Amino acid sequence: MTTVLLREVRAGADDLSVWPASTTRLAHGGLAVGGVSLAEAAERFDTPVYVLDEGEVRGRCRTYRNAFPGTDVLYAAKAFLSRAMVRWVQEEGLGLDVCSAGELELAVTAGFPPERIVLHGNAKSPRDLAAALRLGVGRIVIDGPSEIARIAAAVGPGGRQKVMVRVVPGVSAGGHDKIRTGTEDQKFGLSLTDGGAQHAIARILGQPRLELTGLHCHIGSQITDVKPYLVAVRRMVGLMARVRDAHGLVLPELDMGGGHGVAYRPGEPALDPAALARRMRAELVRGCAAAGLAVPRLLIEPGRAVVGPAGVVLYRVLAVKHTGGKVFVAVDGGMSDNPRPALYGVRYAPRLVGRASSAPPRTAVVVGRHCEAGDVLAADVELPGDVRPGDLLAVPVAGAYQLSMASGYNLVGRPAVVAVHGGSARLLVRRETLEDFRTRDIGA
Repeated sequence: MTTVLLREVRAGADDLSVWPASTTRLAHGGLAVGGVSLAEAAERFDTPVYVLDEGEVRGRCRTYRNAFPGTDVLYAAKAFLSRAMVRWVQEEGLGLDVCSAGELELAVTAGFPPERIVLHGNAKSPRDLAAALRLGVGRIVIDGPSEIARIAAAVGPGGRQKVMVRVVPGVSAGGHDKIRTGTEDQKFGLSLTDGGAQHAIARILGQPRLELTGLHCHIGSQITDVKPYLVAVRRMVGLMARVRDAHGLVLPELDMGGGHGVAYRPGEPALDPAALARRMRAELVRGCAAAGLAVPRLLIEPGRAVVGPAGVVLYRVLAVKHTGGKVFVAVDGGMSDNPRPALYGVRYAPRLVGRASSAPPRTAVVVGRHCEAGDVLAADVELPGDVRPGDLLAVPVAGAYQLSMASGYNLVGRPAVVAVHGGSARLLVRRETLEDFRTRDIGA
């Protein structure tokens, strides 16, 4: 038995440590989140369905706001965005980090103040920039040299846009090679080591329509150790000191990005926001004192850590197959609503809900319904030995980078999103239907 499976067995089938704090056990093997029975939610809204605990989202927003006083906490909209999510984030005092005109316009039309929004992207389209300037976005993060003249020209006579420069600090961190963004061998940012960042800064300072407010870096995602952030802070402070020495400019802002890791299964590590805040602030203050710099205003961009643990996805079992010495449990969703296991090898901890089972556990592979051998949602997990078609499986930590990355593969349709809070459930995002596919297809 592998170390991973041993840890799962020790954790026990009833371990709810990675579930929303509001999760309670019901009779006959049921669970409730936000006071709503998951089995009843599945019956009412059909499956697959995402259940999002509003109280958990709000509580995590407050955790960040309390851990980082005097810091601009920007929710990373790419993790999950809806009009309700925009409202929750705004009411809890967070800003927004967006990556497209679509995310930006949804947020602004939902009532979010554009001046509290930061626009990112390694390849911003003309539409992205036009929307940002038209709506009055607070900051645009410059990711490459070509953006400098493009943004300055788009600002127009008499205008002035606040910008930051995304710097690659040469720090490797993250849960998978495909989500490590702080090193030289990926598409984001401007290099600290080859002088690209310094050159871009000098060019921006020569553009009267651009106001450079600070530096930005994002070193990766699903990071559970504070140390890489401290290394990045030191290198960013060093660059700020060089900007001061070369141009006489003390930059007032430093955005350290996000990537804060969460536990997807019991026993896995997670980044502690309070510890990160305490040590990052201490490192920033110490570094600035040594360099003779005023301490800049800090910005951070948590996404997964805010919404990921607040989400649960419900699937209905369609088939159980014994083949090749394995047990495959096929459900009515798959890689179209959660591509992360196929992309990054992410491991989840599904469980049977809605009925009690006294059958001994057995190792199974939970797979999706799509025409790909890689359509695996959870490999080598313990499920009751009598799992059967019609059963309901629930997968926690499903709030981030699942629906936002969903596709139209096999024309299955993206699932609905339901908010639960105080014992009531309401539909936030309706299920994608065949009619949606038909109305988009206008060819003859």
